[in-house]
Amino acid sequence: MHRRRWLSTFILREDLNFLLTNRIPRLALTRFMGWFSRIEHPLVRRLSIGIWKRFADLHLDEARKTTFTSLHDCFIRELKPGARPIAPDPDTLISPCDAIVGACGQIEDGMLIQTKGFPYALHDLLADSTLEAHYRNGTYVTLRLKSNMYHRFHAPDDCQVQQVTYISGDTWNVNPIALKRIENLFCKNERAVIQARLAGGGDLITLVPVAAILVASIRLHCLDRLLHIDYRGPWVLHCDASYRRGEELGWFQHGSTLIVFAPPGYRLCDGVVEGMNIQMGRPLLRRPGITDR
Repeated sequence: MHRRRWLSTFILREDLNFLLTNRIPRLALTRFMGWFSRIEHPLVRRLSIGIWKRFADLHLDEARKTTFTSLHDCFIRELKPGARPIAPDPDTLISPCDAIVGACGQIEDGMLIQTKGFPYALHDLLADSTLEAHYRNGTYVTLRLKSNMYHRFHAPDDCQVQQVTYISGDTWNVNPIALKRIENLFCKNERAVIQARLAGGGDLITLVPVAAILVASIRLHCLDRLLHIDYRGPWVLHCDASYRRGEELGWFQHGSTLIVFAPPGYRLCDGVVEGMNIQMGRPLLRRPGITDR
C-alpha cells in the first residue's frame, strides 16, 4: 500500500514538473528570462539569487567573485584559479564541463540513446551527412548541466576549432522527465555543432551544446556573435581558433546539455558511467589503442 502510494505521488510530481516546465510559452519565457536575469538593481539581484540558492542547492564558494551584478552574472560565473585541476594524462580527453553523465557509449550504425527506450538518429542532431559518417560507429557522452552547476565549457584537449554550425530550434526542458517523454528532444532544440581538430592533425572531435528553456543563448570565444533563438544565420561559421587542454571555449547563458562525439576506437574512461557526477578537467574518454593503467 505504501509503495503504491509513493509511486502515485512520484508520478504526479513528474507530471506536474513536466507541465510547469514544458506546457508553457517556452520561447516567450526564455526571452523574458534573458531580460530579467540581466537586471542589475540590488533588490532584484539579491532576491533572485537568494531564491535560486534556496531551491537549487547553489553553492558559490568556488566562484572567483564574491559579489555579482545580476542573476546572469552569477550564472555565468568563473571559478577560482585551480578549482578544476586538469588531468595531465595525454592518452585521455577530459570532460569539457561540470555535469551529470547521461546516456553514453558506442553509437550503433548512426543511432544513439537519449534515455532508456528513446533512440535518436545522429544525422537528425548534426544535420551533416559527412559528420554523421565520421561518427557513425563512434563514441558519445551526454553531459547534463544542472542549474546550480558551473556553466562554462572547455577544450577536451589541445585542439583547433575549425567550424561551428548553428541550428535554430525549440527550447524544451532537457531534464530527465522531459527526456523520457519527448522523442528526439535534443534534435528539436537550439544547438551548436562545434568541430575541433586535435593538435598535430589529430582526430576530429565534435561538441554539441544543446540549449533549453531559459537557456537559448550560447557564447563562444571563437565567434564575434552571440548564438541565440533570434539569430537567423549564417548557419555555418568557419573558425581558426587554437585552444590548450582545459582552456575555456565559451559558456551557456544559463545551462543545458553538452554532447561529446569521438570517432571509432575511443572509449569511456574507467569509472565514467551514466548517472555519475563529473567535473571539468577529469578524464572522460581514452584514445584508441590505449589501455587503462
